[in-house]
Amino acid sequence: MSISLYGAETPDDTAKTEQIAQLRHAIAAQQKQLEMLRRTLEQQQKLLSEMAASPDFPVHDFRLNDLRPNSGTVASLAPVLPSPAQAMAPLPASAAQTPAPASAASKNPCDAPPDSNAVPAYLRLGSVCIVPVGFMDLTAVFRDKNAASSLGSNFGSVPFSNAVNGNLSEFRFSPQNSRLGARVDGDWKGAHFIGYNEFDFLGTSGATNLTVTNGAFVPRLRLFWVDVRKGKLEFLAGQSWSMLTPNRRGMSALPGDLFYSQVIDVNYMAGLTWTRQPGIRLLYRPNDKITFGISAENPDQYIGGSAGGSGITLPAAYASLGGTQLDNANNIGVSNPVLAVPTVAPDFIAKFAFDPSSKFHFEIAGIERTFRIVNPAVLSQKFTKSGGGVQLGLNAELLRNFRFITTNYASDGGGRYLFGQAPDLIVHSDGTLGTVHSAGTVDGFEWTIKDALLYTYYGGIYIGRNAGLDANGTTKIGYGYAGAPNSQNRAIHEFTIGFNQTVWKDPRYGAFNIMGQYEYLRRNPWAVVVGAPKNAHDNTIYMNIRYTLPGSMPNF
Repeated sequence: MSISLYGAETPDDTAKTEQIAQLRHAIAAQQKQLEMLRRTLEQQQKLLSEMAASPDFPVHDFRLNDLRPNSGTVASLAPVLPSPAQAMAPLPASAAQTPAPASAASKNPCDAPPDSNAVPAYLRLGSVCIVPVGFMDLTAVFRDKNAASSLGSNFGSVPFSNAVNGNLSEFRFSPQNSRLGARVDGDWKGAHFIGYNEFDFLGTSGATNLTVTNGAFVPRLRLFWVDVRKGKLEFLAGQSWSMLTPNRRGMSALPGDLFYSQVIDVNYMAGLTWTRQPGIRLLYRPNDKITFGISAENPDQYIGGSAGGSGITLPAAYASLGGTQLDNANNIGVSNPVLAVPTVAPDFIAKFAFDPSSKFHFEIAGIERTFRIVNPAVLSQKFTKSGGGVQLGLNAELLRNFRFITTNYASDGGGRYLFGQAPDLIVHSDGTLGTVHSAGTVDGFEWTIKDALLYTYYGGIYIGRNAGLDANGTTKIGYGYAGAPNSQNRAIHEFTIGFNQTVWKDPRYGAFNIMGQYEYLRRNPWAVVVGAPKNAHDNTIYMNIRYTLPGSMPNF
């Protein structure tokens, strides 16, 4: 510092003193901000510790302290261990994987900078996120009757004890329930879109040496759809689970949001309403608790014969309709067996879902169908018949982690949606059509205890009688008549109990599960020959080892 003759500071010294004072003030302000940040972090750490210690916190596949940066969860087509809260409610933000903030120009998490310090929970392709989903299964199945149904149960064709197959058993290993697919998510101009694809290996093969030298099981398309949601409206197109399939929450088409039971049996439960087929649907959500939906889905004029289902007896004048105008599941030889049977219009489904909380789900759905045939002898003569049905479902958490589920279905002409165990219609001797009454129910409990899921269900199917006489006045036709073949079932019952134990799981590497199921099946035909058994039953045991792929979506 320069001093004047009289000991006073020069103007330059005064400026320097003011700058030093300003720096001291800025440093003091920064110290206050750092102290505030430190206190905020301490409060957040305390809150997270309290949440992790709370018994109500673990609603997902792993605890909060299992999270690693950007590691996500284990990806699956349904929850690995679906506790009631997990199956019914969105993952809380405190436990979910949080991606890096997107740029100011985009709110799409897939546009966010990647986390280079950890294994990503999803893949990025342009402005979309991709998660591989699926699992690898090895299933062992034992039946005390030789139902010849491979891995899945053909509920309606259990052999009688006075038949050869009723005195044989079957045991086999199979990897066919393994699934592979991908889910694609993104945001675009305020709309969220999902693309979903899923395969298993239960396809039909033309080879005869699958169990001799090869085991080359055929991939089969299960799901392939795209869904777009903007505001209160949502639109889906492609092959999905039918909207008549019960939901665990809302009306989502994602497998984890549907109820098709937790059983190992790839044909699920007798009495469950389901199919996977092409179609379109439109949903409207006025709020987070209510959803309305309508769909138009692939139709079929079904008269039985699929997956052990009961078939009808046609009049002599209309016997040629089987496999041509009416689907008897015996369309092999035509150029395209999937599209072999003519149809009038799509199956129309309307559905309402109410979810007042994560502990309760209610739904009601209705279906309308139309059938038509042409008299092959008089082409100008056409016969048309309408059919329909109603489905009612309830899913409620009665106690913590203990859930009651019921789904019920009644129809006239809707038997195809009961896994084809009931025909839709019959043909009278004059060519007019009649619908067959059918009903199904699945009722049960799911209980999550730590890393184990226990479940038990009852499933039932009832198929009504609709019979008459052929034009000669003596031959009986239709379904359920006296003297009908014992393949025409009146009732099918199933009782099952099982477990799903998670042995090990890690967000980076996936999960390993051991599963078991016991299944008792019984069927009662409409007609029984004197001296023959009144019903047929079998016992099935499944054991399954599963590895589930890792991965999860970011928050949108």
